[in-house]
Amino acid sequence: MTRRDMREQRDPDAADARVAVTGTGNATAASGATAVTGYRGPAPGTGGFPDVPVRVSGTGEANAAEGAFANTGHIGQMHVDKLNMVQQRTPREPAAWPHQVGVIPSRARSFQQRAEAQRLHTTGADGGTALLCQVLTGMGGVGKTQLAADHAHAVWLDGALDVLVWVSADTRSAVVAGYAKAGVELCRADPNDAEGAAVSFLAWLEPKPGGRPCRWLLVLDDVADPSDLRGLWPPASPHGRVLVTTRRRDAALAGNGRRLMEVGLFTPAEAVAYLSEMMAAHGRTEPDDQLAALAADLGNLPLALAQAAVYLADSGMTVAAYRALLTDSASALADAAPDTLPDDQKYTVAAALTLSLDRADALRPVGLARPLLRAAAFLDPNGIPDALLTSAPFLKHLSAQRTCPGTTDGPPTPLSVTAGAAVAALRALHRLHLVEHTPDTPYQAVRVHQLIQRAVCETLTCDQRDAFARTAADALTDVWPAVERDTNLAQALRANATTLTNHAEDALYRPGAHPVLYCVGRSLGESGQVAAARDHFRHLTDSARHLFGPDHPDTLAARCNLAWWRGRAGDTPGAVAAFAELLDDQLRVLGADHPDTLTTRHSLARWRGEAGDAAAAAIAELLKDQLRVLGPDHPATLETRHGLARWRAEAGDVDGAVAAFAELLDDQLRVLGADHPDTLTTRHGLAWWRGRAGDAPRAAAAFADLLTDRLRVLGPDHPATLTTRYNLAWWLWQAGDEQAAVEVAVALLVDRERVLGVDHPETVRTRESVARWRTEIETGGRNQESKST
Repeated sequence: MTRRDMREQRDPDAADARVAVTGTGNATAASGATAVTGYRGPAPGTGGFPDVPVRVSGTGEANAAEGAFANTGHIGQMHVDKLNMVQQRTPREPAAWPHQVGVIPSRARSFQQRAEAQRLHTTGADGGTALLCQVLTGMGGVGKTQLAADHAHAVWLDGALDVLVWVSADTRSAVVAGYAKAGVELCRADPNDAEGAAVSFLAWLEPKPGGRPCRWLLVLDDVADPSDLRGLWPPASPHGRVLVTTRRRDAALAGNGRRLMEVGLFTPAEAVAYLSEMMAAHGRTEPDDQLAALAADLGNLPLALAQAAVYLADSGMTVAAYRALLTDSASALADAAPDTLPDDQKYTVAAALTLSLDRADALRPVGLARPLLRAAAFLDPNGIPDALLTSAPFLKHLSAQRTCPGTTDGPPTPLSVTAGAAVAALRALHRLHLVEHTPDTPYQAVRVHQLIQRAVCETLTCDQRDAFARTAADALTDVWPAVERDTNLAQALRANATTLTNHAEDALYRPGAHPVLYCVGRSLGESGQVAAARDHFRHLTDSARHLFGPDHPDTLAARCNLAWWRGRAGDTPGAVAAFAELLDDQLRVLGADHPDTLTTRHSLARWRGEAGDAAAAAIAELLKDQLRVLGPDHPATLETRHGLARWRAEAGDVDGAVAAFAELLDDQLRVLGADHPDTLTTRHGLAWWRGRAGDAPRAAAAFADLLTDRLRVLGPDHPATLTTRYNLAWWLWQAGDEQAAVEVAVALLVDRERVLGVDHPETVRTRESVARWRTEIETGGRNQESKST
């Protein structure tokens, strides 16, 4: 028997009841206990109620502690009439309404009345009834618990509730414990049976026909796993509401009367207002522009802003100094957190985000979410193309991170990871709000908050950082197209490469300059940003010279690119000087027959030609050496033949140039194919010089045909496509079709302003041509222009 069962329940008519024990043996009992070794007789002073017969066989001593029953013999039978020897706990009465179960978190200082707070009070989509279950979902630190607490406080203080229950729900056992507490307090449930008490509470929430309506609100805070609520979702009730906060956004959380409500970051205005109020609360005033800059540094994450404000108050540090601390590569996020967290917060920013990652990594496919996010942490937080995260280098990286246990004969072996598994890991990260994955925007399919990226990077060793950075660089190189037909993709790739360089540029120079560094510069130039390309290669040249020395192949390659884009940016004399200096060094380091040396000779002759010097002779000499070293069908040899044809025409031999272009085109069609960019470039030259030879209609027709193929191969926004459109307009004008020429040029001007900008030289040239041609049409005058773009 238990202590509770053996306690005496006193009868009001037997105030001093006693139990007399007769028989043999010694019995010792503590206060409130019963010890028996023999026969228990009548209890004196009980009003003569019947004896309590106890038959005992055997003798011996019995010792009982308080509230217990001890016996050393055999008890045959015990009868208790008026005096019940088993004391039972008096049933506890249900708590009176209004009643609160659990502790609601206190209101945060400088709480912002956000749009989400208002939405919690709005009506449902059906037009009348309030939503019965709302699920606040968002990344860790956006303030979901504070919004729920603010709402609970508001409806409680307004007298809109009879019962308010707040449950910390990070585990299933915590939910059961919270329900059990409510069951004990509200419906007389057994406190020693948590599962039963929880069930009683859920049954109590069910509306009862004819019963007194109870207006209740149940808050389940920080649900870690929707499966923890299996069988524990509260019943629907016309008088009850459920509010859930969670980092998860699984589909299982919606439906059945539940509606997800995304809680996002502070708006910039909310972030500045919050910081300003917090500073004022501590007797400080800071300029709004400084607070706005700090909010941007922290990505407008409420948790980070709260901890930053307290750190500033505790340390007395200026906002500028705190921002410098955040950007200091030698400091971690933890260094910018206060010693004591505000508003009863449990986690620092870094810890809160790491907790989410732990949960995501436990989802299927187990163990892939973390390595995927680690590599994504080096890419553009505003948009990572889907193709990057499912590229061959990324899958190889994930496979190396995911291993099966080794046998007694060897170490663990990598498990191959498919693109489908990578997407599944991406979705696991999405479900925990560690990334935003929107597959319908393929160029910006994945977004990652900047503090998540930083928190992840801070967990890596130096070697791991280098490995993950180079994985990201390999992926960029793998998906970067040789022909940038899609300008949106090219822009996204450049943005990701820039972020990668900002995060881990040093890793991209080990062991040599990574190819992605050349991809970025080339892409900038080919998109029309020639000055940016020049500046990029100037930085690459300086870095390579510093790290590798002046004669390293990467230094020489960077110098070659720098010289080229100097010329394209308008510095023709600078390009000539740079190529001449480079050629001397390549002859010394690489030798006269090295392909790079031959390429530099071609570029030097080209830019000397642009400067007004004769170029044909130098290119003819180069062609002899390329035929000897590279052969007639090498792309560089074919390119030199193109240059030779052009400079023959510039020197006045237009008919010879047309013949040379036609012969070159036949060879390029055979060697490179019809859609190769060099083949299209030769068609462009052939059409142009045929027009210059006096056949304007044929030139216009050739450019119209070429435009069709360039649109198909290169896309509408490629600089070469835009140039072809301009030359089509030009030759239409020369052929006498003035109205068609103006229509083509006007449409081109709109696209050049969009793609290149209003101040780009080619945009300006197109605008001037449109104006001049319109004037000539109105006045009837014709002006002969001499050059295409």
